[in-house]
Amino acid sequence: MLVRPLVAAASAVFAGSAWAVSDMPGGPAVKQINLTEGVTRIAADQWWIHNFLMVVCVLIFIAVFGVMFYSIWAHRKSKGAKPADFHESTLVEIAWTVVPFLIVIGLAIPATRMVIEQKDTSQADLTIKATGYQWKWGYEYLKGEGAGVSILSTLSTTAEQMDGRAPRTETYLMEVDQPLVVPVGQKIRMVLTANDVIHAWMVPAFGVKQDAIPGFVRDTWFRAEKVGVYRGQCAELCGKNHAYMPIVVEVKSQEDYRAWADGKKKEMLALADDPTKTWQMADLNDRGQKVYAANCVACHQATGKGVPGAFPALDGSKVVLGKQDDQIALLLNGKQGTAMASFKQLSDVELAAVSTYTRNAWGNKAEDNVIQPSDFTAARK
Repeated sequence: MLVRPLVAAASAVFAGSAWAVSDMPGGPAVKQINLTEGVTRIAADQWWIHNFLMVVCVLIFIAVFGVMFYSIWAHRKSKGAKPADFHESTLVEIAWTVVPFLIVIGLAIPATRMVIEQKDTSQADLTIKATGYQWKWGYEYLKGEGAGVSILSTLSTTAEQMDGRAPRTETYLMEVDQPLVVPVGQKIRMVLTANDVIHAWMVPAFGVKQDAIPGFVRDTWFRAEKVGVYRGQCAELCGKNHAYMPIVVEVKSQEDYRAWADGKKKEMLALADDPTKTWQMADLNDRGQKVYAANCVACHQATGKGVPGAFPALDGSKVVLGKQDDQIALLLNGKQGTAMASFKQLSDVELAAVSTYTRNAWGNKAEDNVIQPSDFTAARK
């Protein structure tokens, strides 16, 4: 008698909104069991060679095991079959040498062409440098239309969404505040490196995955053939927040990209900060709160209490309340053997703002409670 109510209850649970999952726009699909078809020639080639190899493997499997099972059935002892007494066969030796050789050559020809094409980063229309940080991506447009633009792409999913205190979007953990923007139909060369540990820049829809290694520069390329938004992730285990550094690439029409690049340059000029001027404490605090929320809150928490045993509290911290030079050195250089990474990729104004904010936030009241951008400028030299 209890079976029917239990089945009904289970059906209701699995049919509820908590279990309703749909394909992510530009990202992974539900129950995806094959490669992403992609929007580049590289991805299309990978899709084709993958399926071709699967067919070849299946045919070899059928041929080998078909012969084996037929031999077991047709030449079984109960039918009076007598085993052959020969020890060598020149014909068999030639066959099982030549046939695999021909199969390997047949697979190597298209695969070699594809690998060569994937490594050819010459004659790019646009060159972008991507730098992996713990845990975000920095992009610098080096050559081509938009050269000079620089953005920092950080996870935009909030702590409230991660804790279940706010509704999650369909792009949960795969969304950023500033996506990489590129034009459709143009060859994009990605120059990759890292600031701290090994990261990897991977976008399945482009068929691209390349490691970003500190102290080394590697490159790859893609040419998106369809306008849209495409998502990927860091594909190298890079620390505690490895799962929180997604990659979002927005492919625009060439006209829209040109407008975006012009607008971004104007925006950067408008937001350009003067590190030589003396800033007021209130202005630094307001700016610092935003910088802290974007870069520090995941480890040190919004309350400044940190995570006991993992990340130290900034509320009452001896470093924060101590000498300015110690805090400046920590932000610029990080601390070896800990999760504290260098934040020298931030501007001097941003660093001065966040350090001033932490010296005055929560219960802190440092004696030297204002750090100027010029202090960071001097420390970099």
